[in-house]
Amino acid sequence: MSAIVNFFAAPLAYEFMQRALIIAVLVGAVCAVLSCYLVLKGWSLMGDAISHAVLPGLVLSTALGLPLAVGAFAGGLACALATGYLKENSRVKEDTVMGIVFSGMFGFGLVLFTKIDTDQHLLHVLFGNMLGVTNADLAETAIIAGAVLLVVLAKRRDLLAFSFDPQHAQAIGLPVRVMHYGLLIMLSLTIVASLKAVGVILVVAMLVAPGAIAYLLTNSFDRMLVIAVAVAVASSVLGTLVSFHIDGATGPCIVLIQMAIFCLAFVFGPHGGLLRRASDSPAS
Repeated sequence: MSAIVNFFAAPLAYEFMQRALIIAVLVGAVCAVLSCYLVLKGWSLMGDAISHAVLPGLVLSTALGLPLAVGAFAGGLACALATGYLKENSRVKEDTVMGIVFSGMFGFGLVLFTKIDTDQHLLHVLFGNMLGVTNADLAETAIIAGAVLLVVLAKRRDLLAFSFDPQHAQAIGLPVRVMHYGLLIMLSLTIVASLKAVGVILVVAMLVAPGAIAYLLTNSFDRMLVIAVAVAVASSVLGTLVSFHIDGATGPCIVLIQMAIFCLAFVFGPHGGLLRRASDSPAS
């Protein structure tokens, strides 16, 4: 029992761990809520694209003396707008367009990073530095995450209709185009909020895994939101604590725990799990 208490209590003696746990909960919650819509809409690759596309914005904002969040948001929004324009004005499918845009912007960002003198550490940009967040970083993440959560939860029914069936959403009078770009803006903001914690690479897993896990466990969207947030917050807290005790990278520890939970849901999930499908299949 004392070992269990020490597992949870020992990290809390350090202020940097307290900040890490708070930002882990914030990032986990906002990514989980948004991931439910991305999974339903099939936009998982969009999260990947925007997360990679923020790199040139980060480098340019550092060179110009602007806040990193401004450059990251500009880069993510530019990726989203470019993807939409190319999709609507070419024969190339959306997933191909996203692959071209995000790989091009990511390559551009890496070139800028090697040519522009910056105090940013590339590994911290790519994989985050949760244990190095400051109070200012925490406040910035809280403001962005709180704003995104409020908007998404307030419009959750409209966003659900848009994500599940855009044609039906348009037929009942919803502003589909506004919701399309609104969701992209919130996705960009969520990635900005997550940068300091998990970086541009691992945020993709945070934006996909919780929603995918919840999708395997329930058919109700409201329950899906609750399960996704619970899984994301629990794995974020546990991963942060584990990283402290094993002296490992925090972001990867969180992602590994989420992947382990996904594997369990994939095998034992009541809706589409391997065991459930095996029991439902007719005997040969």
